[in-house]
Amino acid sequence: MWLLGATLAQAADVDSVRLWRAPDHTRLVFDLSGPVEHKLFTLSSPSRVVVDVADTRLKDDLDNLALEDTPIRRVRSAHRQDGTLRVVFDLKTSVRPKSFLLKRHAGINDRLVIDLHDEGKSRAETLADKTPAKPAGERNVIIAVDAGHGGEDPGAIGPGKLYEKNVVFDISKRLVRQLNDIPGYEAKLVRTGDYYVPLRERRNIARKMQADLFVSVHADAFTHPSANGSSVFALSRRGATSETARFLAERENEADLIGGVGSVSLEDKDEVLAGVLVDLSMTATLNSSLTVGKDVLSSMGDISRLHKPQVEQAGFAVLKSPDVPSILVETGFISNPSEARKLSTAQYREQMATSIGNGIRNYFERQPPAGTYLARHQGSGDSQKYTISRGDTLSAIARRHNVSVDAIRRENGLDNHVIQVGQVLKIPSS
Repeated sequence: MWLLGATLAQAADVDSVRLWRAPDHTRLVFDLSGPVEHKLFTLSSPSRVVVDVADTRLKDDLDNLALEDTPIRRVRSAHRQDGTLRVVFDLKTSVRPKSFLLKRHAGINDRLVIDLHDEGKSRAETLADKTPAKPAGERNVIIAVDAGHGGEDPGAIGPGKLYEKNVVFDISKRLVRQLNDIPGYEAKLVRTGDYYVPLRERRNIARKMQADLFVSVHADAFTHPSANGSSVFALSRRGATSETARFLAERENEADLIGGVGSVSLEDKDEVLAGVLVDLSMTATLNSSLTVGKDVLSSMGDISRLHKPQVEQAGFAVLKSPDVPSILVETGFISNPSEARKLSTAQYREQMATSIGNGIRNYFERQPPAGTYLARHQGSGDSQKYTISRGDTLSAIARRHNVSVDAIRRENGLDNHVIQVGQVLKIPSS
């Protein structure tokens, strides 16, 4: 059966074929000069996936595709007498193939997308890398860091073909490295390479990680190049309400929604009780998201102009987790030439990662989750402890904790303003 793209006015060309490998699937994108009709089927002995594209010419060389870490052994193509382009994928291992067409949009031509899903674990199980249980009072605070876009989705494109997906992936890797250098924290990337993960799946991966916080990193864009500044978003109240309704409608598929993955099941609850539990969880999660978002925004203000002085709220799909506080960070406007120049440098990306990380740490060191290393070791009596990381200054630490520099120096017996990475400071009560 032919899968219809649109009514064909003339023969189309495959201008290029691109490939991305993700942990659980391989994606191929056929860039087309116009809409096409196609059909996909499998053959056995040996295993093959076959794609027929009607009235289409191949202009790219398939021999250049990097197949090393994929289930594909070889790619072959031929043009049939009726004008059909046939592409055959000879396989090393069995896959579950799917295909779909993307219509021309926002200056991007029509595309045919083929996903070859690995047999075995689901995407979330594959990417989550679930953390082994630790003794009570010793578990790390887990941060899921989500670099926006990826793969065939470049995100915003700045001057000099500066791709958002590459900028935010680099900032995310730096943030993960910095947090993992600090005792009590364990940061993980949601996407670990240049491939696309659907928006709701990113949220599900964070929940499989049993994350205490989900941070999605982006770089904004606007039609006018003068727009500038960093932003932090949390879920809107309206978005939270609509998501509560969706969860309740699908709770047979989302049975472990409340309390940090699996601690309260909705499966055996009546509709009223389930509604109350989800609503309470969403409200608490949103309040935590707004609080940590405020800390991150304040810290980012140390190195960047802020687009808005407060945490903004919107219905972003990646923020709609019922039990994982979630924020979306816009590191700047990649469409602004000045901010794009900064975002293109390793030094500024490191500073941006540090500022985001400092805001996260400020939140968790003020109110560490129960049962964590931070709760056991960093909050005691009338003071709390703070571990110095790259980019920290005494004045910035004092400002984040609402105390004076002199108070910190007195509490720690410091003769001057010199501090070192890894040094632990006692923060007096404000």
